Amino acid sequence: MTAPVTDHAPVLETRALSKRFGALHVTRDVDLSLSRGARHALIGPNGAGKTTLVNLITGVVRPDGGSILLNGRDITGLSREDRVKRGMARTFQINQLFRDLTVLENVALSVAERTGAARHLWRPASVDSAVIDEAVDILLTLDLAGDAQTPIRELPYGRQRLAEIAITLGQRPSVLLLDEPAAGVPSAESHIILDVIAALDDDIAILIIEHDMDIVFRFAKTITVLVSGGVLVEGPPDEIARDEKVRAVYLGEDADV
Repeated sequence: MTAPVTDHAPVLETRALSKRFGALHVTRDVDLSLSRGARHALIGPNGAGKTTLVNLITGVVRPDGGSILLNGRDITGLSREDRVKRGMARTFQINQLFRDLTVLENVALSVAERTGAARHLWRPASVDSAVIDEAVDILLTLDLAGDAQTPIRELPYGRQRLAEIAITLGQRPSVLLLDEPAAGVPSAESHIILDVIAALDDDIAILIIEHDMDIVFRFAKTITVLVSGGVLVEGPPDEIARDEKVRAVYLGEDADV
């Protein structure tokens, strides 16, 4: 039986999640919990297992042990598609968009997939006004309405990253995983990405993987630090910044986080 989700109950939870690739133990008994509206960052050095953990959570790879719960339901054995249908969405380091379609068309396709209208895509998209209206509302939320009729390939890279977030919102996720959302975006513009993410609906739990520590400490209310596939420490940003292990290993002058 699925437990009801309250404001304090986890919407996403991993329990003793583990993964091996041959002799390499890349995920070691990871416990992670996000409540409704969480703003959570996952950091660690290259090879710490961050991307593998997110791949396990999203169903790209299957765990060797442990479990994953979404909105109180065990989804460990579900496909990526079924996880999306149940409220999980993800963006990637390298955006994956229909580059010859407009921004509006990309977002409308996402909405149509969720609502079932995608089964009727042989009809002109404008026939389903509800899909278009919802897509436009999402673009307005992310300040992308001015780019609605622009093909993705003509957008600056930072706007493409915003478009990718808009596409994920078309799925109405309860959990959103952002894999380096500011990757490839000029540092002078990265604050735009962060401001948009910070302004997303308070009901959405957000987990970001991010190397830019300025972004991490501005965004996150909770930070999990991974090392060698396991959780080194977890806590609010001020505690993480003061933690001697974190300062020595991750936040030093030469650290690569």
